[in-house]
Amino acid sequence: MDDRPAFYEFFAGGGMARAGLGDGWRCLFANDFDRKKAESYRANWGGEELHVGDVREIATAQLPGRADLVWASFPCQDLSLAGAGAGLKGERSGTFWPFWDLMKALRKEGRAPSLIVLENVCGALTSHGGKDFVKICEALAKERYRFGALVIDAALFVPQSRPRLFIIAAREDVAVASALTRKSANAPFHTRALVAAHERLPQTLRANWLWWNVPAPPLRNTTLFDVIEDRPLDVEWRSVGETNALIAMMSDVNLAKIAEAKRAGRKMVGTLYRRTRYQNGVKIQRAEARFDDMAGCLRTPAGGSSRQYVLVVDKGRVRSRLMSARETARLMGLPEDYLLPATYSDAYHLTGDGVVVPVVRHIAGQLLEQLLKTRIEREAA
Repeated sequence: MDDRPAFYEFFAGGGMARAGLGDGWRCLFANDFDRKKAESYRANWGGEELHVGDVREIATAQLPGRADLVWASFPCQDLSLAGAGAGLKGERSGTFWPFWDLMKALRKEGRAPSLIVLENVCGALTSHGGKDFVKICEALAKERYRFGALVIDAALFVPQSRPRLFIIAAREDVAVASALTRKSANAPFHTRALVAAHERLPQTLRANWLWWNVPAPPLRNTTLFDVIEDRPLDVEWRSVGETNALIAMMSDVNLAKIAEAKRAGRKMVGTLYRRTRYQNGVKIQRAEARFDDMAGCLRTPAGGSSRQYVLVVDKGRVRSRLMSARETARLMGLPEDYLLPATYSDAYHLTGDGVVVPVVRHIAGQLLEQLLKTRIEREAA
């Protein structure tokens, strides 16, 4: 008998939440509608638990057993600052509601999961003036969950700036040890934006709120230098002319960063994004660099400007190229043996749309497994 805690993984992508949960958990069901991502899921995890299709068309009969945890990294496009602001009414982020219909149906069947984690961009806190966050909390409370949230920047674990919101809910009958909560917000995972969102909640919902007590991780020991490949197979170094064209798109502030990197007296690695900015009311494209041992947040490559560049400054020379697929995987905390899609764009899309693996592991180890341990001990007694 397999007594490991069981989980369902919705909006699973390439199974990064599964990678973070690790071998101490068993997956009963996984779902994503993207067939290319599903190919990667199968390549790395097998396809036995995977259902490829729209969440709107899933019935509870397809969900085996009873999950201790449901993880749902539901689409962020309509909740992000870069989106059109449709929020939970949007076609993509709105898939939260058919997913939630499944959770409600499981409760009616006596199979409500002990724990639910909802992951999304931090824009979910402020979308529609905070009303979308209130709606999510209302949905949890109506199904008799207590809940709290964490804002975790992946930069604590990997050299990538990637803050994300994790709403963690425990069924009302799950015993929560006092050590797992605090009486008030605390750094680093309860940000000002999260505290403000909590203050906007009606008093009835605040009664269900828990300030989760999750410690900060040890200091990160992986640097951007560690992530960068010497000889990537899927991208080529750009010509001197192409690199100079990028530099010509820089503001004085960013040109100063290049000059400082040249003065460092050692090999410097940085990253760069092309951004559209406004100057005197006119749209112009800028190249914005950073040499702070941090990559910018990976994004899905909808256009050329959403792909991140690597800059290497050495002995007065500046070289540039696109970030390789394996480098993006490393920035997401995926292991070296994780099988990526064969094409560059598919690999970049998979990683840029995922959840950072060691962040999931930290939440699982410091909170989810502790909550389930308390429940199991109580049931055994």
